[in-house]
Amino acid sequence: MGDVLIVQNSRSGGPSRLGGWLAEAGHELHVVLAHEGDPLPARLRHDALIVLGGGYLPGEDDRAPWLAGARRLVGQALAEAVPLFGICLGGQMLAEVAGGRVTGDAGAPENGSVPLTIRPEAAGDPLFRGLPPVVQAVEHHKDAITRLPAGAVWLAETEACPYQAFRVGERAWGVQFHPEVLPSRIREWRADGFDPGAVYARAVADEPVSTPIWREVTMRFAALVAEHASAGRGPVDARTGAA
Repeated sequence: MGDVLIVQNSRSGGPSRLGGWLAEAGHELHVVLAHEGDPLPARLRHDALIVLGGGYLPGEDDRAPWLAGARRLVGQALAEAVPLFGICLGGQMLAEVAGGRVTGDAGAPENGSVPLTIRPEAAGDPLFRGLPPVVQAVEHHKDAITRLPAGAVWLAETEACPYQAFRVGERAWGVQFHPEVLPSRIREWRADGFDPGAVYARAVADEPVSTPIWREVTMRFAALVAEHASAGRGPVDARTGAA
């Protein structure tokens, strides 16, 4: 199947169940622990790129020097139509690289299981088509996308943070929420203005309905990765990115 490069930006922000679903689909995962100093490849030679969340703005190179390399890979994925999925920080990075705007401390923070409204534009989207009108998703952010890139397709929203999901071009998606997060992760969050116990309980109650939906979205992305891999890039060296 395909080779998927995953950029991890924080200790606790791993691919979790998203990685499990992609492996189930037959893909090989190359997780770069960028926050620990693992080098990013100079060029993207994988069949897909996933950029995970982290407590940074996309351009905070002074706090997280590897972000410059991650932005470069995102730009290459966009230019070469490599399947791309950005989560939280990763989604914000996609928006910024493609010409949108990200703002720190934008509005009220969102934490825990939150209802997303799926927009009509999602009806023709390869990943979000056919989803229920409202879907629960785990959120944990205070920064937000405040302007989508020109030509982006707006897929999902909440009242507090409108730009919850979007697509740039045909193969690049950004989401503000965390489809990879299990409720147990919520217990690790700091209690900044919310009750972790109540937020955890709400997420546990919502999981039986939300999990199959985000698994299906991930499997649709996995199918696009397999399609891209069929072009015959060959196996990838995780350290260098070379085929």
